[in-house]
Amino acid sequence: MLRQMVGINSYTDNAAGVDRLGRYTAECFAPLGFAAQFVPSTNPRWGAHPVLTKRGRSARSIALVAHLDTVFPPEEEARNHFHWQPEGPRIFGPGTHDIKGGTVMMWLVLSALQAQAPEVFEDITWKLLWNSSEEQFSPDFGDVCRTQFDSGTLAALVFESEGRAGQDRALVVARKGRATWRVTVNGRGAHAGGKHSHGANAIVQLGSTVQRIAALTDYSQGLTFNPGTICGGTVLNRVPHEATAEGEFRTFTPEAYARGKTALLALAGRGEVRSPADGYACDVKIDILSECRPWPHNAATDSVFALWKQAGEELGQPVLAEERGGLSDGNLIWDAVPTLDGLGPWGDNDHCSERNADSSKLPEFVDADSFVPKALLNVTAVIKLVRQSAWPDR
Repeated sequence: MLRQMVGINSYTDNAAGVDRLGRYTAECFAPLGFAAQFVPSTNPRWGAHPVLTKRGRSARSIALVAHLDTVFPPEEEARNHFHWQPEGPRIFGPGTHDIKGGTVMMWLVLSALQAQAPEVFEDITWKLLWNSSEEQFSPDFGDVCRTQFDSGTLAALVFESEGRAGQDRALVVARKGRATWRVTVNGRGAHAGGKHSHGANAIVQLGSTVQRIAALTDYSQGLTFNPGTICGGTVLNRVPHEATAEGEFRTFTPEAYARGKTALLALAGRGEVRSPADGYACDVKIDILSECRPWPHNAATDSVFALWKQAGEELGQPVLAEERGGLSDGNLIWDAVPTLDGLGPWGDNDHCSERNADSSKLPEFVDADSFVPKALLNVTAVIKLVRQSAWPDR
């Protein structure tokens, strides 16, 4: 199953490939009793979001969440000879780790429940949801998920890959939020030789503004600012009249997020770079391009994590809690139902397709030996989730 999935290019902008993977995924789960629907993305460039449902005997439900897309265009896979390639316990290939291995983990868990705990499998309504465009950030998927949640939803389980602290498993209980931004500086052009003093150099102003943005980073608050791209000017003999930069900031808590956003936007206005001839000042404009709010520590997530920790203790698999800096679909849904992330297999080097000649840099891989032990942990904990009574009269 995983090999077939990895063989389907599902780069976010390859909508046909994403939809092909969605249909194949639905075929894999159909023998377990799942009916499929495909919700169109609000962005017409992207594929549909598959929603698979198996109705149970009770009003209780559990949502299992993953995504279909990867970050690898077909031409990159071909250029770097990046494809399904087992090497010992490692399997290299696009999506092995992020996140097609997580989809296979979902199948393993449900298949094991059907075979070994049929009363649990048949009692619960299972709702499986895949984001077609998680790597590009699609907030509409959060709305798709919320339409599937109700008062009987016990939890949303996200099958991104697990973390590791030594040999101990780390599950995700919080994630940073992220905002992307653009700074646009409008200066005044002038002949760089004959009328240099009449110009107001937009690149110089942008350089100063970008340094101020970077200085907003506060590691004690988990707040990081990253200027990512910068451009400006047209030709070398002209004082540049415009320059732009784009970047992001991230942090774990809503409070730090709000402070960071306020501090960033406060840098807009009249700049300090001015024309020596008449004092004409550069103008600094700052726009927020996209926002994904933080998933902070919360009691509901902690209560679900406690069940996985108990299961790990019983199985001799130590389980730790991790705050992760990257985004996932958990950011979109954590406040709707209790949410736990990192339930996929172990691997590394996600978003990488290159391999150096000396193997000092390796592409994405999943550890094949991590699937069965992690599936056992997930099955044990899901049974605890169903049988415990932490959410009466929800």
